Amino acid sequence: MRKHKDLNEQVIVVTGASSGIGMTTAEMAAERGARVVLAARSEDKLATIVNRIHAKGQHAIYVPADVSDRRDVEEIARTATREFGGIDTWVNVAAQAVYGRSEEVPIADARRLFDVNYFGTVHGCKTAIPVLRQRGGGALINVASMVADTALPLLSHYSATKHAIKAFSDALRMELEEAGDPITVTLIKPGSVNTPFTKHAKNYMDVEPTYPPPVYKPEVVARAILSCARKPKRDVLIGAGAKQFNVVGENYPRLGDKLMERTMFDAQKTDRPTNGASQGNLFQPMRNEQPSRYGDYDGRVRGSSLYTQARLHPVLATAGVAALGVGALYALGKVTKVAAKTTGKAAKASGKLGLLSLGAKLLSSDDDKEKRQERRD
Repeated sequence: MRKHKDLNEQVIVVTGASSGIGMTTAEMAAERGARVVLAARSEDKLATIVNRIHAKGQHAIYVPADVSDRRDVEEIARTATREFGGIDTWVNVAAQAVYGRSEEVPIADARRLFDVNYFGTVHGCKTAIPVLRQRGGGALINVASMVADTALPLLSHYSATKHAIKAFSDALRMELEEAGDPITVTLIKPGSVNTPFTKHAKNYMDVEPTYPPPVYKPEVVARAILSCARKPKRDVLIGAGAKQFNVVGENYPRLGDKLMERTMFDAQKTDRPTNGASQGNLFQPMRNEQPSRYGDYDGRVRGSSLYTQARLHPVLATAGVAALGVGALYALGKVTKVAAKTTGKAAKASGKLGLLSLGAKLLSSDDDKEKRQERRD
């Protein structure tokens, strides 16, 4: 895929920029010299973030917008063009979620999720494409999730929106490439990230939700997004846990179902009662809340991913990454061969052991990378 301008020469639009991954991406882009346009529903939070960016001598503006409304999204583009002369990268981050069993979630909530997550992304892409063409090309970066590939129970409608974003992104990429447009489309698929996601989600469970480990800092995702704004990739999984999740789902979907049934219900629940359904920010922004990158996950949060860095920078991968890759491929290859020669329970057992071996190697690589980073710090 073609390279784009250096970040300090770019105008970057980030939706969902009032917290979490969007906020982190916008602040990091400004730190690297980009002129940034932040968009979200919460004007007070956007103003706080932009004032903080200005205090550092960096460049940013904000546009209050609900991405489910095409007119609001078009106003983002008009403002970016008026204030900064155009757009080079458009990052669709805005998203909402609802926890609960599928039959418990009202259709109105499911439609709202699609309006924001899916149609918000579509609005962003359709609005950005003509502006990017005027600049001679640029990047579209759509933030989906690891559940774009394999759904999570208790997040069925959220998973469905992310599946839809993946399909749309893949089709749009092919259409732009076939037409010869110098516009790249990247799909970012984070695993669990410690943001206010669970606090902002509407919740029909009787306890508060949490993230299944391993959990990463939003900076890991933001670095990947900004890397792809300069040197785009087709798609990027964030974190070795997301890769393990993806490999199991793609190669052994029925085994993946069973593993998820046994682990992912409890893994997404705390022991804190909700005292009634939490409304989150599904239909209205949460009031009296300061903008924050982080959530309240109280377990270990990883600050880096060697797996993701190797995906983004394969030429710079270390000998340790190369050894990891050989080991991972060997494990997966062995699983495939054994599964092809066996049937029934034997195949399932072989597959499970091999895939768990692959996952252990990937997660171990992330642990080793984080320890080295901590020693340098």
